[in-house]
Amino acid sequence: MKIAVVGGGVAGLAAAYRLLQEGHQVSLFEAGPTLGGLVRTFEVGGGRLESFYHHVFRSDTTVIRLIDDLGLGDRMIWRNSKVGFFQGGRIYDFVTPLDLLRFRPLPLLDRVRLGFMGLRLRRQDQWEQFEEVTARDWIVRNVSRRVFDVVWGPLLRGKFGEAADEVSMAWLWSKIHLRFSSRRGGPMQKEQLGYLMGSFGIYIDELERRLRDGGADVRVGSPVQEVTVEDGRASGLLLASGERVPADAVVAAMASHAFERLVPALPEDYRSKLTSVRWQWAFCMVLALRESLSHIYWLNIAEAGMPFLAVVEHTNFIEREHYGGQHILYISNYLRPDHPYFDLSEEQLWEIFLPALQRINPRFSADWVRERWLFRGPYAQPIVTTGYRRLIPEHRTPIPGLYLATMNQIYPEDRGQNYSIIMGERVAEMAMEDLTAQAGAPSAAS
Repeated sequence: MKIAVVGGGVAGLAAAYRLLQEGHQVSLFEAGPTLGGLVRTFEVGGGRLESFYHHVFRSDTTVIRLIDDLGLGDRMIWRNSKVGFFQGGRIYDFVTPLDLLRFRPLPLLDRVRLGFMGLRLRRQDQWEQFEEVTARDWIVRNVSRRVFDVVWGPLLRGKFGEAADEVSMAWLWSKIHLRFSSRRGGPMQKEQLGYLMGSFGIYIDELERRLRDGGADVRVGSPVQEVTVEDGRASGLLLASGERVPADAVVAAMASHAFERLVPALPEDYRSKLTSVRWQWAFCMVLALRESLSHIYWLNIAEAGMPFLAVVEHTNFIEREHYGGQHILYISNYLRPDHPYFDLSEEQLWEIFLPALQRINPRFSADWVRERWLFRGPYAQPIVTTGYRRLIPEHRTPIPGLYLATMNQIYPEDRGQNYSIIMGERVAEMAMEDLTAQAGAPSAAS
């Protein structure tokens, strides 16, 4: 069968690769200049680096399996994480139970309560009980108001802005459950994170190579104008260039808001699900430094008045020798699409960020910066509110032969490479099952 895939991010590549493995004729169209989506990379100091920081957890078994299948497993390394918390003008290590007991912004009793909160959620697999309660209300009721005000409140506001108090506890359960599952040997052990040496762009390249070598038509810089529908069924694509691409099925791996604009024939009840979820956009400045900001890899920011939610010093995880001896620092934000930062120049943003970095490390100086980059990622984080499951559009759209894989369908797990691959493969399986059933033969994909 001829199957067209719209979107060359991780989900679209995974879907296309699965379809090609099963012998289908695959065409993949990506509007941007490169494949990989939020896993795209750029060159720094002779090395290759993700535009947005990336690592994987031990529980991310699907992306680990794919990397192994692509013959790249020997490039995957595992390191203990170095997590910190910046508050009150001080960096607190936040890795072990002993670090938690030293966390002086909370009274001792609340430090203990915070630790038991993690243990309780780690052991809880029935996440459905958290769907209809906000994280704020659950923490205040079951842990303490101080724990929310000092720790989780600032982190949720940094991630979700004005919508922080609406975020479902199911989302926070997923984050905590995932982090504890990356601690081999139980909660007393340190968290381990994985990284693909040479960048995660290495496996994106290998997927592209295998697709092309297998006969797939892979095109970048090829935006799709419309998904065509004939006799009530998806029949192919109309490209912005005017070219028509016939297909027996179409898999759209893209933001739901963009998908809604491509398919005028969608019924209103399904269309409303595509646009009902609010989003935060990723906003990341990357610095190449001659000195290190701190000893921490992932530094959460809970200090009032700081203009970013985290700083991620990649070279406290992967050696700086891979980047020409430079220290690599990500300044991370998730912002609403109309946030004023999106209207500022890189230089104007730097004037805002520089004093904040000096609050973290008073020695920090502008002359430490050798290079600077700015990246924006639209539709990077759905705002997961209570009742979120009712807003999720189905993978099988109301139009036969048309399938959707979009980030706001990942639930209760949080978005990321692993779950995007799972979703892409799942939608490819659905398309193959339906095509086989349509042909009246036993399903090879089921």
